[in-house]
Amino acid sequence: MGQLVFDESTAARLETMYRKRDVLRRRRLVREALAAQPGERILDVGCGPGFYVAELLQEVGPDGAVVGVDASPQMLAAAAKRCEGHDNVAFHQGDATAPPVPDASFDAALSVQVLEYVEDVQAALARMHRAVRPGGRVVVWDIDWATVSWHSSDPGRMERALRAWDEHLAHPSLPRTLTAHMRAAGFEDVRVEGHAFVTNELDPEAYAVATLPVIEDYLAQPARLGRDEAKAWGDEQRELGARGEFFFACVQFCFTAKRPG
Repeated sequence: MGQLVFDESTAARLETMYRKRDVLRRRRLVREALAAQPGERILDVGCGPGFYVAELLQEVGPDGAVVGVDASPQMLAAAAKRCEGHDNVAFHQGDATAPPVPDASFDAALSVQVLEYVEDVQAALARMHRAVRPGGRVVVWDIDWATVSWHSSDPGRMERALRAWDEHLAHPSLPRTLTAHMRAAGFEDVRVEGHAFVTNELDPEAYAVATLPVIEDYLAQPARLGRDEAKAWGDEQRELGARGEFFFACVQFCFTAKRPG
């Protein structure tokens, strides 16, 4: 597995990507599922550049608090800058399997497109279970990349591209087993909703188009497709868009559950 490196360059790209329409839609869906209330304490596992943290601070209000944990110091720096001026927020560097937070100290926790990168999903879920109080709730959002339907006039190259992209993940199809993992970690009332992200235009606000440069850069590595084939792959997508023949679809999954009271 050759995971993405979440350095300053990646942080800058995510800053742009996270402002796109489809990503804004995803954040809205996650916040609706979490249903944060004024005065609550919320934990964001894998908080990245802090978009969720900043928005949740508005929902929990001055009597609540939000804590973000991320393994990347560059992401944490961006998150801290985004949340300047709030005294009810904290950020900690740490792994999803061992976030440095007290047990039973949060009303709710969320982890968005993070666990698919984590080798030991069970350990990460067990730690989230310990972090929320009895009766507390969690929201986990991940993608089953096998649901991707992406048009190409060169199906063989598209197949190679998608298989190479899978290599940046520990679990490309995590949603298929996530219910069992969550129950094994001690959660109850595990529910799931699937949300389709679909576009038939090369729309920069669409999820696929926003992520296309990130995927193309990853595929350009010598151990993946290499620079020439990755460029040919990306160029074809832009050409399909110009001809009105672009198509992409995938399903992203939102899991909710509770720690028994």
